[in-house]
Amino acid sequence: MTPKLIAIDVDDTLLNSNIVLLPSTKDIIAKCLQNHLKVVLCSGRPLAGVKPFLNELGITADDQYVITYNGSVIESVTGEVIASHELSNSVYRAMDEFSRKYHVAYNVLDRDSNIYTSNLEVSRFTVVQAWENKAGLLIKTPDQLPADFTITKGIFVGETAELNQVEEAVHATFDDQCYVVRAADNFLEVMHKNVNKGAALKTLSEKLGIHPEEIIAFGDEQNDIPMFDFVGTAVAMENGSDLAKSHADMITSSNDADGIKNALKKLIFK
Repeated sequence: MTPKLIAIDVDDTLLNSNIVLLPSTKDIIAKCLQNHLKVVLCSGRPLAGVKPFLNELGITADDQYVITYNGSVIESVTGEVIASHELSNSVYRAMDEFSRKYHVAYNVLDRDSNIYTSNLEVSRFTVVQAWENKAGLLIKTPDQLPADFTITKGIFVGETAELNQVEEAVHATFDDQCYVVRAADNFLEVMHKNVNKGAALKTLSEKLGIHPEEIIAFGDEQNDIPMFDFVGTAVAMENGSDLAKSHADMITSSNDADGIKNALKKLIFK
């Protein structure tokens, strides 16, 4: 079937190692848009964190969409929410308690892209995350926020070895009620049980009347696997994890070596 939608992960897929768009990526996505393809950025970032790249790519029309917070929110690029799944205040408090018990840094995000943590010694990963997402960073405990405060997702952050040590405990604590995924070496994310990029893409594609076989998805990490398993053609970046590659139909060149352009030229613009 002819592709109608291109779903693209952002970090280490759409963006190169310097966190910028390659000219080749901009050119090929412009060609996709000229051919009336939907181009959907699917990211763990909030909308504020992907908005600059949407603008740079010219994905600004009301009928274009974005999947944010790793699938917690599906919205138009202008901010009209199609669907959202948030975590309860009790899960937020459980993450705060886990952080103190296991001495691992964490943060949570609200619907307005703000980042909260109770860690007085704020992790450098949280600081970089706030900067990349153009988000506010607030140091507050759960008791300093409203009792009905909910979050779009929570993230345990730290050096790779630190997260390796607590990953099993995070799964044991949260798997029953949440979706837990290692989004990158330094990020272990906790989201609503029904949330992942694949589920969000399914919801969006059904709204648009697009079949999974008409979707091409690009990604590099574990949190892209549900998306890979849903779409007709899954493309992993050469710089991606071995696990992500094992779920792909095709492996393209890296995010520094025109990977998106090279794949789309083979798959669509032959």
